[in-house]
Amino acid sequence: MTIDPKNKIEVFDSPELLGKAAAEFIIKLANESIAARGKFSLSLSGGSTPEQLFVLLSSENYKNRMPWTKTFVFWGDERYVPLNDSRNNAFVAKNLLLDKIDIPATNILRMPVNLEPAIAAARAYEQTLKDFFGNDLPQFDLIMLGVGENAHTASLFPHTPVINEKKEWVSALYVDEVKMYRVTMTAPVINNARNVLFLAAGPSKAEVLKTVLTSPFQPDKYPAQLISPVNGNLFWFLDKKAAALLV
Repeated sequence: MTIDPKNKIEVFDSPELLGKAAAEFIIKLANESIAARGKFSLSLSGGSTPEQLFVLLSSENYKNRMPWTKTFVFWGDERYVPLNDSRNNAFVAKNLLLDKIDIPATNILRMPVNLEPAIAAARAYEQTLKDFFGNDLPQFDLIMLGVGENAHTASLFPHTPVINEKKEWVSALYVDEVKMYRVTMTAPVINNARNVLFLAAGPSKAEVLKTVLTSPFQPDKYPAQLISPVNGNLFWFLDKKAAALLV
């Protein structure tokens, strides 16, 4: 079994230890980014493992160690549902984390999925990225990602045209598999990040992780294989059950 050494894989004994390590990683990276560039650009993901991390970062042990006033929060993808829908990634993060910390409202840059149609939301969010980063391809300090059991990441789903998108920074697409429109950052944006961090926990992720990390490159079938930062670092924080087949 061969895994590209570009993948920096760390395995933790439990989801709880994974969460603590991720929190420490984010705090350290935030402070380093602010020291170097005066701000920290962070793109969050949805999913159960990030939710546990959000709860941790909002706790007394962590929230005051994070430089929130100089942290700018984005999202890598979003479901095209109302802003206060429980399926909305930003709404979940708002309830679990952002409402419980001292972060300026102007530092929170949600995908505007209240705009119609979905493509309007994508175009508006691309403009948000341009307003923040300038007209050159964005370079996030950290993009967090998950991986689905079908090997999708962000809203890059198998056999969808967005997998091959090279020009748009943010795309809208209808995903027949989940019968829903999605808005997502595209692979060129993700791969321009200084750091990308995949989080995965639980036995249901073991097979897909083995496939993504060890199979021949087939991004149309396994979109998570698309993620390979051009000049950045690629981290995988896994618990033992998720990493069980990587031996």
